[in-house]
Order: sequence, then structure tokens, then C-alpha cells
Amino acid sequence: MKILVVTPAPAGTRLGNRMTALRWARLLRGLGHSVRIVRRWHGEACDLLVALHAQKSAGSVRAFRADHPNVPVVVALTGTDVYSVSGLSAQSRSSLRRADRIVVLQSEALRALDAAARVKARVILQSAIRHRGKPRHPHRGFLVIALGHLRTVKNPLLAARAVRLLPANSSVRIEHYGAPLDPAMARKARRESKE
Repeated sequence: MKILVVTPAPAGTRLGNRMTALRWARLLRGLGHSVRIVRRWHGEACDLLVALHAQKSAGSVRAFRADHPNVPVVVALTGTDVYSVSGLSAQSRSSLRRADRIVVLQSEALRALDAAARVKARVILQSAIRHRGKPRHPHRGFLVIALGHLRTVKNPLLAARAVRLLPANSSVRIEHYGAPLDPAMARKARRESKE
């Protein structure tokens, strides 16, 4: 199949949607498909459109579905689609109505969907390639890794605040990997790290 993956994340970035698009493209190519990753659909022909981020890819899903009513569309709900304080946006719900299948990345995300969308939804758990080497920085204690760019919608300092609830002699250590996406969040993260 000729598959087009639409993601709002620019090429060359390490944003979550770009990393997911690259990983899915690699997996789909491994199954023998031809895959292209684009930020928006601009009329390219394909046998399947996969849209990462229901809200930010809504324009592409709408335009593609209007031009190709019989070509399958898969919409993947991302974390920022699902975990918004106000719930799924109108644009996200519009993408879901146009989708033939919906992918959620963990089963709790099904709760955000109405009954019609839930019927089309499939849970595909994200995975990682196991690291086979030795840790670069061996240490004593229990290491917790937090992964994700520092954005308010992701509550990125939750782990740092949770550390304050541990006893002073705790051996828990937290390392957060991800870039602050605005200067205010960078200041907050530096302050939390010092404290």
C-alpha cells in the first residue's frame, strides 16, 4: 500500500508526534508498504491516510475525506487531543467522525470517546526497543524516568512535586528528559531541579 502519514510536528524535531510518525513509518515499511510523512495533506494520492493528532490534522482529514470518500482514514488520538482540560475539541470530534478507524495509545483514552467513536477505536500500546547495554551512570537507589517535553498541558513537574512527599532518606531519584517549549517552563524546571 501507499500510505501517507500526516503529523503536525515538523521534520527534524524530536516532538512526540514526529517520533511516533517516524516509528510507525518504519514499522509499516517493514511490512512492505510505501510510506511518506507530511505535515499536511496537499492532494497527494495514497491508499491509506494516517493522521496523528485529531485536532491539528483536522484540516487534512476533512480535505482528504472530501476528495477521497472511499479511501480509508485512520486518526490517532495523541495525548494533547485526549487530556485537554476541556475534553476533545470540536475539531478532534470532527476528525473522529470522518475516520474509518481510530487509534488510541492506551485503554483509558477510550473514555474520552463517545459510543460511535469507541466502536471504531483500537488500542495500540506504544512500545520501546529494550536497551541492551549497561547504564552510563550506575547509581544506588530507584531511578524514575519522566519522558516528555515540558508543556503545561502535560503537567511536566508532577514528578518533581511528588518527590517532596517522600521521606528524606528515600533512595528515589527522578530524571526528566524533554525540552522546555517556552522560557517560563524552562525557569520553573530549573527552579524545581534546584529545590
